[in-house]
Amino acid sequence: MINYDNCWETMSKRGITKYSLIYHYGMSSNTLRRMAHGEPITTSTINELCLILHCEPQDILSFEVSEEENLFQKQRELEITKMKKRPDFK
Repeated sequence: MINYDNCWETMSKRGITKYSLIYHYGMSSNTLRRMAHGEPITTSTINELCLILHCEPQDILSFEVSEEENLFQKQRELEITKMKKRPDFK
């Protein structure tokens, strides 16, 4: 799961508010809403935030595997292993 907590911390360190991003830099309020809810944003937006905040992508977001994602991945790997053991698998 992508987490944007780093962005809020970086914004605070740089003295840039959500209001400023919207009204001074033309960022969409919906983009900030998406970030606040842990939803995906585009790489163009990440690039724009890096330029505005003078930072690197890791200062904007981090990746953490949620329990749900971990369980899904383990189930998927088990299915792939079973498929590979089938005699008709190519």
